[in-house]
Amino acid sequence: MKIVVLDGYTLNPGDLSWDGLKALGDVVVYDRTPAEKTIERIGDAQIVFTNKTVIDQEVFSACPNIKFIGVLATGYNVVDVEIAKTKGIPVANIPTYGTTAVSQITIALLLEVCHHIGEHSRSVLKGDWTNCQDWCYWNYPLIELAGKTLGIIGFGRIGQATAKIAQALGMKVLAFDSYEIEELKSDTLQYVGLDELLANSDVISLHCPLFDSTKGIVNKNNIAKMKDGVIIINTSRGPLIVEEDLAEALNSGKLYGAALDVVSSEPIKADNPLLTAKNCIITPHIAWAPKESRSRLMDIAVDNLAKFLANTPVNIVNK
Repeated sequence: MKIVVLDGYTLNPGDLSWDGLKALGDVVVYDRTPAEKTIERIGDAQIVFTNKTVIDQEVFSACPNIKFIGVLATGYNVVDVEIAKTKGIPVANIPTYGTTAVSQITIALLLEVCHHIGEHSRSVLKGDWTNCQDWCYWNYPLIELAGKTLGIIGFGRIGQATAKIAQALGMKVLAFDSYEIEELKSDTLQYVGLDELLANSDVISLHCPLFDSTKGIVNKNNIAKMKDGVIIINTSRGPLIVEEDLAEALNSGKLYGAALDVVSSEPIKADNPLLTAKNCIITPHIAWAPKESRSRLMDIAVDNLAKFLANTPVNIVNK
């Protein structure tokens, strides 16, 4: 069994092992694969793993030996799953590996907006505190979260885990999702419609998948429905936000701040308006990347393939 990993570097830059996959076949791992090399590198392989490398109709047509595609991520939009389905090729994703890591960084980003810890540390290290005539100072407003309302758009596993941390900080939670779980409702957690969430949240965090219905859900019209001074957090998908509209709202003061781990095009382009927007913190898509989280991802990817080979496939997104 020939197994090709097209872009393995971000999952495993050297601190994990590919031995689990190697036990299942002859493995070739590429750190990165440019689009023009995809067909050549897959060749006659039966098993293909991809993270961000696109597998489209052209690739399927040129590589007829493919029997299984494993996506090394939760999102699987890089694979034309309908074409794969017509060819009888199952596509498996990794649905649950990053819940703890992503909810953790969501709150970390929120706390950074509230306290600007990094900026205050840099200020001290360059001598500002040494030369200060007072015993303390702050360069940004400091925000206490207890008693404030967190609106979560998309209330799946990650949204729920984020809500638990927010509740522990004393926040109230408003959740918007197409599916409501009755037992989660409490004095500090309610399901509401989108407009009610927009109107009543002090912080809005995005945890929904990228569908046609959610693309650009943070846009000029919806921002206008928000309170003045809201904080936006996005650790889900960049295209959920119309970036020009978010930048305008930040620069005008309509929104207080934003913290984003994802943007519309990655790596971020030099002309992205959020790079120069006021009070906007951007991290390079690292929410998923703690070693513990990546190790879980690797284990699930291996198990996905093992179950496929045993004719008991799991996590198939194109049944």
